[in-house]
Amino acid sequence: MSIDRETVQKIAYLARIRVDDDQLDPLAGEISGIIDWIEQLSELDTNGVEPMASVAAMTLPMRKDAVTDGNCRDGVLKNAPDSEDGFFAVPKVVE
Repeated sequence: MSIDRETVQKIAYLARIRVDDDQLDPLAGEISGIIDWIEQLSELDTNGVEPMASVAAMTLPMRKDAVTDGNCRDGVLKNAPDSEDGFFAVPKVVE
């Protein structure tokens, strides 16, 4: 697939990128090369190939899915400007 100057200008406009006129032809060639490479990849037969997140086979550690409060209330409240009875104290904003 070949990309022309006008297509590069339109892409640059949509991406809000300023491209000088003398850079349009080289950029069109680069984009055309990238698209050709992607078309080569689409020729591969990937039937039966499972998607993977990593090249190394691994099993992620699992933890029990339980809701906890973290058991660090005092440490969190230490950062608060004001606290009262184990809660954040904030000024009244509604009359």
